[in-house]
Amino acid sequence: MDVLLKYYGLDWLAMAASLLAVYLMGNKNRIGFISYILANVLWIYLGIFRMQSFGISIGNVFFLIMNVRGYLKWKKTQD
Repeated sequence: MDVLLKYYGLDWLAMAASLLAVYLMGNKNRIGFISYILANVLWIYLGIFRMQSFGISIGNVFFLIMNVRGYLKWKKTQD
């Protein structure tokens, strides 16, 4: 059981936020970008401070930038 909560459930929360984001964006709901941004921030934190995996962190920094861009771009076309 300790293995499942090794990262205090933050990895599970990040995964759930990612899955929710895919679902929301598949339904053309721009809130999906916010969910992805939350997931990216969690993965960056976990990658740097808990897993010591800079690959996870660097990848999610770029995903974070793309999700912020997507959110802002979607907002521009909606206004």
